[in-house]
Amino acid sequence: MLSEQEQIRREKLIKLKSLGINPFPANLFPTNTNSIEIISNFIEDKAVIVAGRIMSRRIQGKASFAEIQDSKGKIQVYFNRDEICEGDDKTMYNEVYKKLLDIGDIIGIEGTLFKTQVGQKTILVKKFTLLSKSIRPIPIAKTDSEGKTYDEFSDPELRYRQRYVDLIVNPNVKETFLKRTKIINTIRNFFNNNDYLEVETPILQPIPGGASARPFITHHNALNIPLYLRIANELYLKRLIVGGFDGVYEFAKAFRNEGMDRTHNPEFTMVELYVAYKDYYWMMEMTESLLERVAIELNGSTLVSLDDKEINFKAPFKRIGILDSIKEHTGYDVSNMDENQLYDTAKELNIEVDKTMGKGKLIDEIFGEKCEHHYIQPTFITNHPKEMSPLTKEHRDNPQLTERFELLVNGKELANAYSELNDPIDQLERFEEQLKLSEKGDDEAMFIDNDFIRALEYGMPPTSGIGIGIDRLVMLFTNNSSIQEVLFFPQMKPERKGIELNEEEKNLIKFIKNNSPVELSLAKSESGLSNKKWDKTIKSLTKNKLASVKKINDKLIIEAVE
Repeated sequence: MLSEQEQIRREKLIKLKSLGINPFPANLFPTNTNSIEIISNFIEDKAVIVAGRIMSRRIQGKASFAEIQDSKGKIQVYFNRDEICEGDDKTMYNEVYKKLLDIGDIIGIEGTLFKTQVGQKTILVKKFTLLSKSIRPIPIAKTDSEGKTYDEFSDPELRYRQRYVDLIVNPNVKETFLKRTKIINTIRNFFNNNDYLEVETPILQPIPGGASARPFITHHNALNIPLYLRIANELYLKRLIVGGFDGVYEFAKAFRNEGMDRTHNPEFTMVELYVAYKDYYWMMEMTESLLERVAIELNGSTLVSLDDKEINFKAPFKRIGILDSIKEHTGYDVSNMDENQLYDTAKELNIEVDKTMGKGKLIDEIFGEKCEHHYIQPTFITNHPKEMSPLTKEHRDNPQLTERFELLVNGKELANAYSELNDPIDQLERFEEQLKLSEKGDDEAMFIDNDFIRALEYGMPPTSGIGIGIDRLVMLFTNNSSIQEVLFFPQMKPERKGIELNEEEKNLIKFIKNNSPVELSLAKSESGLSNKKWDKTIKSLTKNKLASVKKINDKLIIEAVE
């Protein structure tokens, strides 16, 4: 069912067509500048051709000021009836502009530049062309005389579902994604300047290798085989090192069929780099240089502000062994513990574990729960036990450990790197250990990739590799605590269909969502509804499973249903 505004806009479409105006023309519109260029290089009386979306209008009889938004920003435009309609026919202004255009419509403008009496840089419109009619109103925030703001497009779920609207009405969101591109380009340029080759590897894989994670599975009909969406691109990149490349990297989409939260999305972006004849000590130094460069390119400094913290990417970063970290933060020395002892230790530390977990997983859980959050400044966590790192070279000084590091920043893992295991016999044995874990019930244990073993048998040079999570890196550099904020289109639950809410219901559920859980009496007070309307509104929201009412400690509480 269409809203009143949507119905009115559709009627305007018909009227436009009756005037011989195509609301969605096919022909090119030849812009020659944009809002930023105009403001930066302003020249009085200069002729310009721009296109953009109408974001506001102030119609005053035969004249009107409006604001046009293009991909770069906003610019004021001035419509004058007699400038647009030089002859007796004033239809283009009186009918088309005043009555048939709306906020949200995309128009092309030909005009000249001037400054208003208050010095505002403005385009005097000589001619305008409707390029696309908006038949759904855009939510433009309004502020009343008391300073209250209405119609903000701020609900996170709506913003993520309708990113196209979010980008139109919330300029800071676009800035986040511009920074994302700049970060990726900086990394790419850094690697290219070192003569590393950017490559592409398969997304559909017969064996999901290179990480411990639960994969997505599909079926290829022609070959009649199962295929997996890649969980990592590691094993394919290492095959290329075997093939003779000195350095290869890939910005890769990876997919893991796991939980979703503020730092996890089932589809994410990572960059992996492998360089021959290097080790993890060299990789630590390279990582320091890379992130220092990213920080400077983005901020002009190695310092990054993050809420109430300041992160410094100036090299060198702190380094500490994972077992030393666990001892420091828990008091337990886990270095010589067997699987049962680790399980008991985890239980003593109130960590949720189960009997399917091997030594590596148990150590990982202990570190993740008790240590990880302490590392705010960039810190390399090094020398993981062999059970945690089935693709990593044995440590040169301690055969129980591996030459591996994880980079932690702001309490989150940002990168994972190894001196890569290149002994095919050792590698096969470690894959077989992973197979035992899989048989125990660990659905994240690695598969055996026999072709990768075969590749190693031909000989892979000593190699160091790293994987960096791009989404988390962008979160860090744009001060966003949620991964959904740095993905154009994060994965969402299916949208509820068929629930039509009136204005009272919309306003109330918005308040509940923003304050959930909230006392029922407070929600009622804030709503300003009469008893009868309140009862009807609450009944509708609970019936449609948008909200639920509970009794907690003798108080009635209402909360939004996710």
